[in-house]
Amino acid sequence: MALASLRPLRSRNFALVWSAALVSNIGTWMQGVALGILVYAHTHQAGWTGLVAAAAFIPLGLLSPVGGVMADRHDRRRWLIGTTLAEAACAAALAALVATDHVQPGLVVVVAFVGGAAGAIGFPSYQAMLPDLVPPDDLVGAISLSSAQFNLGRVIGPAAAGLALLHHGYTLTFAINAVSFLAVVLALSLVRLPVQVRAAGGGGVVARMVDGARTARADPGCRSAIVLIAVVALLVSPFIALVPVMSAALGHGSGGTATLVTAQGVGAVIGAMALPSLAERFGRGRMVRLALFVLPVLIVAYGVAPTLWVSTIAFVLVGAGYISVLAGLNSVVQLRAPTVSRGRVLGLFMMALGICYPVGAVVEGAIAGVTGIREVTVGGALVLLGVLGLVRVLRPTLLAALGDPPARVPPGVADDDRAVVPTVELP
Repeated sequence: MALASLRPLRSRNFALVWSAALVSNIGTWMQGVALGILVYAHTHQAGWTGLVAAAAFIPLGLLSPVGGVMADRHDRRRWLIGTTLAEAACAAALAALVATDHVQPGLVVVVAFVGGAAGAIGFPSYQAMLPDLVPPDDLVGAISLSSAQFNLGRVIGPAAAGLALLHHGYTLTFAINAVSFLAVVLALSLVRLPVQVRAAGGGGVVARMVDGARTARADPGCRSAIVLIAVVALLVSPFIALVPVMSAALGHGSGGTATLVTAQGVGAVIGAMALPSLAERFGRGRMVRLALFVLPVLIVAYGVAPTLWVSTIAFVLVGAGYISVLAGLNSVVQLRAPTVSRGRVLGLFMMALGICYPVGAVVEGAIAGVTGIREVTVGGALVLLGVLGLVRVLRPTLLAALGDPPARVPPGVADDDRAVVPTVELP
């Protein structure tokens, strides 16, 4: 039998979209690295470098709920094609600005923000499409492979950007990213999807967002996953942004940062590949709960590591644990959200991650300036462990809800017959 993490690739639709997304993600990471270097080269100010990075990321937190509404309201495949073409146009615009020598930091930030906004309102459609690309038993594997794809892009993209910048410059780097988006467009045009059940009724974007929030609140699993991803993002996710600070504390510079970032990416790929098989053997809910409690312990080990190499080993484990938490909580939402509301509930999930992570990074970065990076890293992990312990004692249903959804029984079926009724999706 094929490894559970690789089984989704047997589905033609998923294999097409996953492969194209990997190509596009490598291009996106190439552009991200090149943008930071370009802006700093023109301004020699770190503030501009941070601003252009934030401009590409902030829309994820602000606009994901809007993207969720669009994913439920429109044909998801066509909407995703449209937003992907918009991202390609932004990358092409950056290439044109460099080629014509019209690079202005403010204009670059605006283009980066528009591209990030297009991605933010398109990504919920990609997420909501996953259950239509694979059989239900392969969904955790599909989510894990998507996480592995993202981290492969993070490892390959910066290296590819370095080669492109060294030999050909910024124009080619941005042009490669623009072309990479076309791979996604081509893949989406080739996939065959079931007829999408769309949300009924009218109402504007805000009304539909409110309705999606009610849906998320009504399902215990979705509600728990959104609350927990917000807590994790606030307390421990900032370790990602603060890697350069940890590298400096270990007596290393950019080389140490690159080593740690690569270690996390490798660990994430390992974790993503192992999670589906473990979830099948021990149960999805149990694996998510275990990952939540193990992650802060691994981050404590990373925070107290005395040398770069010990820290690197710990960071591989952190990468595996962190991706297990993200993929596990994401799969809870994917499995439990009703089909007609899946995009909006996923939009709320991504909003919680997209807002709480940068807030936590700013707060913990400020605290680290006073207490030290090791103290704030370990402190955040211990606080998360304490919060999870209190939840387990005081609100055990919050963690119990992370298990598989119960079978939905059609009206008129007796309780004694529930065991033989297959799971169905009711409106």
